[in-house]
Amino acid sequence: MGACTKLKLYRTKFIAAAMGVVLHLMGSVACAQGDSSADPLADPKSPLAKRSIYFDHDSTAIRDEYRETIKAHANYLAGDPKRRLILQGNTELRGSRETSLAIGGLRAEAVRAALLALGVSPGKMEAVSLGQEKPRALGRDQESSAENRRVDLVYP
Repeated sequence: MGACTKLKLYRTKFIAAAMGVVLHLMGSVACAQGDSSADPLADPKSPLAKRSIYFDHDSTAIRDEYRETIKAHANYLAGDPKRRLILQGNTELRGSRETSLAIGGLRAEAVRAALLALGVSPGKMEAVSLGQEKPRALGRDQESSAENRRVDLVYP
């Protein structure tokens, strides 16, 4: 399968995944509640402590298990007008650099689409692809690859 064909396949999967996320995650986004002086990003027990969304091999579809994490981040962003978010798409240490950058970008855009569907302003987010450049695990085994197929939610 050529690189162009693969990229078209990934785009098709992304569009289908994004539409599924929109349908599953739509709802009202309430402002974050609680003590305004304590930043929930610093609380390890907060749902906001989860700042990575993991993906299956060759997939840009957001898994159901990350719906609540995405909702929590949408609520947090809605409740703090000054906060911005960088969505860093990552891939496993396989394949060409170009394909990895494309897949990482599609994963970051999938999370961005989910947050947009929940009411987060497009200006509050930036989706970027790091491809293979920022691996969490250095191995090429299944476990290492699974750790690297992710989007990291980074608050600058």
